[in-house]
Amino acid sequence: MSVSRWVATVVMTGAALVGAARPAAGWDNPKAHAPPRAKPHRRSAAEGVPPLPLPATPLRRTERKRPPAPPALVGMINFSNERFEIVEGRRRRVAAFPTTQIDIERLMRVANNRLGVRYRYVATTLGGFSWNPRELPLLYLTGWTPVPDLGETMRARLRRYLYDGGTLVVHAQCGREAFVTTARKMIARLLPHRELAPIDTDSPLLHAHFTIDRMRVRRGTEPFKRMKPYLEAVYLGCRPAVIFSPIDLNCGWNVVKHPIPGGTLYHQNDAAKLGVNIVATTLANFEYARAWSAQKVYHQQDADTRDQLVIAQLVHGGDWDPTPHALPNLMKYVLRNTTLNVQFKRKVLDPAQADVFAHPVLYMTGLRDFAFSDEQTARLRRYLHSGGVLIVDAAAGRKAFDVAFRREIARVLPDRSLDVLPVESPVYRMPYEIRGVDYTRLAEARHGERSAPMLEGITIDGQLAVIYSSLSLSSGWEELGFAFARGYATEDALRIGVNLLAYAMTH
Repeated sequence: MSVSRWVATVVMTGAALVGAARPAAGWDNPKAHAPPRAKPHRRSAAEGVPPLPLPATPLRRTERKRPPAPPALVGMINFSNERFEIVEGRRRRVAAFPTTQIDIERLMRVANNRLGVRYRYVATTLGGFSWNPRELPLLYLTGWTPVPDLGETMRARLRRYLYDGGTLVVHAQCGREAFVTTARKMIARLLPHRELAPIDTDSPLLHAHFTIDRMRVRRGTEPFKRMKPYLEAVYLGCRPAVIFSPIDLNCGWNVVKHPIPGGTLYHQNDAAKLGVNIVATTLANFEYARAWSAQKVYHQQDADTRDQLVIAQLVHGGDWDPTPHALPNLMKYVLRNTTLNVQFKRKVLDPAQADVFAHPVLYMTGLRDFAFSDEQTARLRRYLHSGGVLIVDAAAGRKAFDVAFRREIARVLPDRSLDVLPVESPVYRMPYEIRGVDYTRLAEARHGERSAPMLEGITIDGQLAVIYSSLSLSSGWEELGFAFARGYATEDALRIGVNLLAYAMTH
C-alpha cells in the first residue's frame, strides 16, 4: 500500500476502520524493550570519615551527585493499572496500557539543544496530576494498544486543563490502528464541539523552528517514501490545543537500520524536527493560551436594543469563532474613541436559519477550510443585494480560510470580484485617516515591508457590500499577543475596525 493510501486509511472513520483496528495477535513493539536512558551524574571531591573503630582521620572520597533538575515541560501520561496473562504456561504481569519513553527522551535533548532552552519531561498519571498548565504545559500520551476510557470526571478535568492553556500531544506508536481509532474517540469525547482535522501547510507546527515541506515515512520494511507532513489538531482559539499524529513520530528509534514490521514510522531525523516545532509552538503559545482562557463578558447581552448597532457574527462549517475576544475589545475601543452607538452584545447567526436581514452589518472570521450550504449561499446573496454589509477577516491570516472564503464568496456573488481597495477608499478616511499601517513580523515576512493597508472589497450599486482582509484584524483586536498572527499591529487593527463599522453604518 502506498503512503498516500495509508494516510487516507488512518484518517477514515467508521466500521471498516474499527474492525481493522484490532491489534495483530502477538505483535511486538521492539521500542518497548529499549531501556530508559540513565540519569546524568556529576562527581564531587569531599572529605569523609572511615567507619569506627579506625582512627577518625579524614579521607578524600569521590561522591556522586545529581545535577539540579531543569524545570518540567512535558508530562508523559502513564496508566498504572496492570493485568496478568499466561505466556508459555507461566503467569506474567503486564501493563494494561504499555508505553515507551524512547522518543520523548531524545526529543527533549534535541529540542533543548536546538531551541537553547533547558527543560525535561516527567512521568505522571492523570489521577496524580495537579491539572495546572503552569506546572506541566504539555501532556504527552503514546502507546500502541487501545487507549483506556478516561471517564467523564477525568475528561472534564483534562478539558479544563486545555482551556486553561495546556496542550495535549497524542502519538500513535508505530502507527498502530488500535491506538489510532481509540485515540480519535477519546479526543472527540474530550472536545465534542471542536473538530479534529489535518493541519494546514502554513501552520506554525510546520514552521515554528524548522520549515518542513516533506517527510520520509516507512511502512514496515518497505523503502522510505516522501510525503507532506501529516498532523491533526483541535484548535482552541488560534492555537492547536490537541495535536494528534497517527504516524509514529519516531525520534528515538533508528528505523533506517531497524525497520519495524507492522509499523509505520517517520524517519528519525524528520520526526525530531517536527517534534522540535511542536515544543517551540507550545512554548510560544503558552501566555497567549493562558490569556485566551479568560472569558469575555458582553455586559449588555440580554439588554433590549434601541437604535444601537449589534454585531452579528456568522456561523459556518469551519472554526468560525477562533478569536472570541476580538469583538468585545473592538466594541470597547469604539465606545472609548468614537460617538458610534454600539451595544455591547453579540448575535451569533446561521444565515440559513436566522434573520440576517435584521442586521445591517455581519462579521465573519475563521481558521480553516469551510463551505456554505446552498441555503446559506442564497440568503447571503439576497442580504448583500438588499444593502447589507459583510466584514470578513482570516483569523491569524491563515491561508486555508483565505482560499475557502474566496471560493465561497464567488458562489455567493458569481458576477462580482474581490478587488483591492485603493488608498482613496472611504473606509480609510473616517473617523480615522489611515494612510500607513504596521504589520506583524510574520505578515512582513510573507508580504515584504509595506505601509499601505491591504483590504479588498466587492461593490454593489456603488457601495461596498463585502470588505475582506486576508491578513488578520481580529488577532489585533484581541490584544493577546498571539505570536503566529499574520496581520495588522494591534492599534492599526483597531483603527481599521472602527472605520469599517463607521462605513457600514453610514453607507
